[in-house]
Amino acid sequence: MKRRTALATALVLAAAACLPVANAADKGLVGISMPTKSSSRWISDGDSMVKIFKGRGYRTDLQYAEDDIPNQLAQIENMITKGVKVLVIAAIDGTTLSDALQKAADKGIKVIAYDRLIRNSKNVDYYATFDNFQVGVIQASSIEGALGLKQGKGPFNIELFGGSPDDNNAFFFYNGAMSVLDPYIKSGKLVVRSKQMGMDKVSTLRWDGAVAQARMDNLLSAFYTKEKVHAVLSPYDGLSIGILSSLKGVGYGTAGQPWPYVSGQDAEIPSMKSILRGEQYSTVFKDTRELAKVTADMVDAVLSGKQPTINDTKTYNNGVKVVPSYLLKPVAVDKSNWKQILVGSGYYTEDQLK
Repeated sequence: MKRRTALATALVLAAAACLPVANAADKGLVGISMPTKSSSRWISDGDSMVKIFKGRGYRTDLQYAEDDIPNQLAQIENMITKGVKVLVIAAIDGTTLSDALQKAADKGIKVIAYDRLIRNSKNVDYYATFDNFQVGVIQASSIEGALGLKQGKGPFNIELFGGSPDDNNAFFFYNGAMSVLDPYIKSGKLVVRSKQMGMDKVSTLRWDGAVAQARMDNLLSAFYTKEKVHAVLSPYDGLSIGILSSLKGVGYGTAGQPWPYVSGQDAEIPSMKSILRGEQYSTVFKDTRELAKVTADMVDAVLSGKQPTINDTKTYNNGVKVVPSYLLKPVAVDKSNWKQILVGSGYYTEDQLK
């Protein structure tokens, strides 16, 4: 009898001991809304966040909206209904979420804008991103160095491409790049033969490579039947690939007509292979693993009633408020340093880029 009693007591104590561990392991549900799977970087972002959040005891609901705004709204509203504690949102169009975020706020759900600023809403608590102005500076500086502009070389012909006009980051990329390029354009060392400048003229809706390719086709046929393009400012690898396809179609990439210097962003595998082949000139690496960690740190802080670590309280005004932000540093990548930065950091294996 005593044995049975002792055994029963031991079982009860063991079960009780397990309860706090089980509760501690479930910190709640985090909703993660990504814009599309058409870009490998967003897949990497989503995978990194799921891994980190699960490692910290959160459940996750990761959804991709495939660049469909109503779809993203429906997914976010569904996450709110499911009872998420925090929403992490990389918006397709940063101006369309105000009503959904008000519903989240009414339920006490915190909102973190992820890499793309959510505009026109007071219900954005924090913003995790990279230094987007610096991204543009890096892109333009790669062209500046390749052409020898600092050494007084020129004039050279350049065409400008911008990102999607509904993505706040696109304006930062463009303005950062123009802070470097504009003095050379004004001095005549760089010539935009199309005279297409400003985001109202050079933007590329939804970051669509096919749209960029079609625009480059038009530029080449209208302004470069006799002249040569020496450089193209491209803010994203997916656009760069389309631009390069257009250039190849009219004979660039040969000994008699070498590739222009084409910039990029995100160090996507197709563009890295292009860089190693000597086609695309450069890209900008943004380590999404680090961005996911910063975002998870923000979630940990807000759910424990603490102030997250931020390093920018001035730059990102969303039209209603300045959103407290954490900015990570982007890194220039080209043929000279790709192995050290991308393989050395474990982001890619060398085999992935061959």
